[in-house]
Amino acid sequence: MPLHMTKIAFGSDSAVTLRAWLESHAEEALLTTRYMPKRVAEMEGGSLYWILGGVMVGRSPLRGFAEKPDGKVWIRLEPRLIAVEARPRRAHQGWRYLEDSDKPADATGDSGDTLPPALASELARLGLL
Repeated sequence: MPLHMTKIAFGSDSAVTLRAWLESHAEEALLTTRYMPKRVAEMEGGSLYWILGGVMVGRSPLRGFAEKPDGKVWIRLEPRLIAVEARPRRAHQGWRYLEDSDKPADATGDSGDTLPPALASELARLGLL
């Protein structure tokens, strides 16, 4: 089972703007972080789960990590956003590990069970999600 990570979608107003940013990168999207994860070997086949407004809204498959010339690290991602079932998640700085057993399921899109991100965020804020 792969290990995953979570990260706040800083600078994105909605899942739409996050998806647009990811898809604007033809080959892969690169995020900068300060340090190489200690458990990088466990993340093969994992994903980065995006948190927006206190709710996990989607994931981007991890392609790996690469050291930058300035000593920082690139998180290499597939340039796509896969919707997941809304799940409340507290804000944090940087990224955090997410065990495979704790990840939300991918949203099917046709079941009608997926909440719009704005509604999920408000329900999470009220402690109802």
